[in-house]
Amino acid sequence: MIKKIGILTSGGDAPGMNAAIMSVARCAAYNGIQLLGIKRGYNGLLGLSDNPDDDIQMLDIETVLDIADQRGTFLRTARCDEFKKPEVQRQCADNLRKLDVDALVVIGGDGSFQGAMHLCELGMPCVGIPGTIDNDLGFTESTLGYDTAVNVCVEAVRSIRATSRSHDRPAVVQVMGRNAGDIAMRTAMATGAEMVVVPEMEWDVDDYAKRLNELIAKGNTRATLVIGEHCFHRMKEFDWRKFLNDHGKTIYPGEAITSERLASILKRKCGGIEARATVIGYTQRGAQATAYDSAFAFEAGHLAVQLLNRGVTNQAIGMRHGRVFSMPFADALSMKKPFNRELYDLINTL
Repeated sequence: MIKKIGILTSGGDAPGMNAAIMSVARCAAYNGIQLLGIKRGYNGLLGLSDNPDDDIQMLDIETVLDIADQRGTFLRTARCDEFKKPEVQRQCADNLRKLDVDALVVIGGDGSFQGAMHLCELGMPCVGIPGTIDNDLGFTESTLGYDTAVNVCVEAVRSIRATSRSHDRPAVVQVMGRNAGDIAMRTAMATGAEMVVVPEMEWDVDDYAKRLNELIAKGNTRATLVIGEHCFHRMKEFDWRKFLNDHGKTIYPGEAITSERLASILKRKCGGIEARATVIGYTQRGAQATAYDSAFAFEAGHLAVQLLNRGVTNQAIGMRHGRVFSMPFADALSMKKPFNRELYDLINTL
C-alpha cells in the first residue's frame, strides 16, 4: 500500500506544472495518501539548502488549493548535475526512504525522466509527467507547457506582423526550443509567417535572403522569419562577421551571431530594407497555462496516482490521440521525435 508520495519539478519551468501538482495532491488525498513536496528538483533530495524547510514541504489540499492558476512552479525547479553520479542517485534514493516516501512523481523533461529511471533501478518507484515547453519528447504528442508557449508566441508574432505591415519592415522573431523546432513551426503556421528556421534542419543564410528578396519583389515588404533559439549551429558556413564589417556594421572577434545580427545580414542582402529582430524569451515559460495544458495536467496527475496505487511504476505519462497513457521510461526515452519535413518545406515555400 502506498502511504506517502513525493513530488518534484525539475529542469526548466513549464506552464501547467502547478496544475499537475494540484491534481496529484487532490488524487492523493482522495486515496488517503500523504504528499511530500520536494523543492528545486533533485537538489531538494540532497538537502542543499541551509534550512530543511526550503527543501521539503508537506502538501495538503489547503496548501495547493489555489496554485493551479499560478505561473511558474510552486515547488521551484533547478537542474542538478550532481544527480548524474551513481553515488548521488543512491543517496537520493536513501533519503527518500528515510522520509518514508513510497514512490515519487517527477515532472520534467528528458533529463528529469532519466533521473527517475535511475531511481526506479535503485528500488524507488517513480512515475514521470512530461513538463517542457519544447515538446521534444518523442513518445508523446504533447508536453505540459508546449501549447501555452505556442499561444504566447502566436500572440507576439501577430502583434509584430501588425507593426511590420505599418512600416513595411520584415521581422526576425526568435522563439524557444533547444533541440526541437515544434514551437517555431507551430507559431509560423498559425501566424502565416513566410519563413521558419528549426534546429532539425541545416540552413543557409543566402537561401533565406533569396526567399525574402522574392517576397519583396512580389510586394510583400513585411515578411516574418520565425527562428528557434538554438539554430545558429546548423547554419551553413558563412563568414558573417566579415560580411557585416565589410557592410558598415562593426563586429568584434569572438562576438556570437544573434537574431538581431541575422536581421542586419538580411537587411544588407535585401537592398537595405529595414529588418527588425525580436526575442520573445521567458514570457513563453512564465505565462498562465492554457486550458489544454491545464486539462492535460489534470489527467496526468490523476493517472500518476492511479498507477502508483496499483503498483505500476517506472512509467512515463504522455498524450496520444487526445488522451493520457503511460509506457516504461526506457521505451519512452528511446523514441526519437519525428520531424515533419513536408510542413517545414511548405512554410518556406508558400
